[in-house]
Amino acid sequence: MSAGVDEQLTDTEHPTDTELAARFRRDPELFTAVYDRYYRDVYRYAAGRLDVQAGEDVAAETFLTAFARRDRFDPERGGLRPWLFGIATNLVARHRRAEARHYRALAAAPARADGGHENRVVASVAAERMKPELAAALTALSRGERDVVLLVALAQLTHEEVADALGISYGTVGSRLSRARKKLTKAIDKEAFHG
Repeated sequence: MSAGVDEQLTDTEHPTDTELAARFRRDPELFTAVYDRYYRDVYRYAAGRLDVQAGEDVAAETFLTAFARRDRFDPERGGLRPWLFGIATNLVARHRRAEARHYRALAAAPARADGGHENRVVASVAAERMKPELAAALTALSRGERDVVLLVALAQLTHEEVADALGISYGTVGSRLSRARKKLTKAIDKEAFHG
């Protein structure tokens, strides 16, 4: 954040999302506080779903989109975090083929990562978090099921936040998560039995 933005936020050291939204509507420069607060989380989510480069692209595009739509943010519908993850999830959908290739690569060779040190670190963390069986099983989920599972697992959103992010009901989140768990358990059990 620039010095000007820091000075403007001094009256509330850590403004809530609602306060921040009201402020950046009046002064667009304050949107940098949203970026500073949430970029890392959005980047990790996107990189975990795709890869480092695509994660950087999706994270950057998420904040560009959010900035362009900042006047449409409605704090009554949820916080900034689920709103940003909703935008990021929609952008990840554009990279769906790359995501499927990423999971197939993790399933086939979890220890191998091309593209430099940062890709190796992200791939290593992702492979550790998502065993190869899970990575393979994720490709069998529907788009909606995969979005719900990964928003809960990678972004660590609550069910309410997932519903806000995806624009679906709380019950739909629960049913998608339940179906996904059954499919994932079945796929992992099958792999463990044959592995």
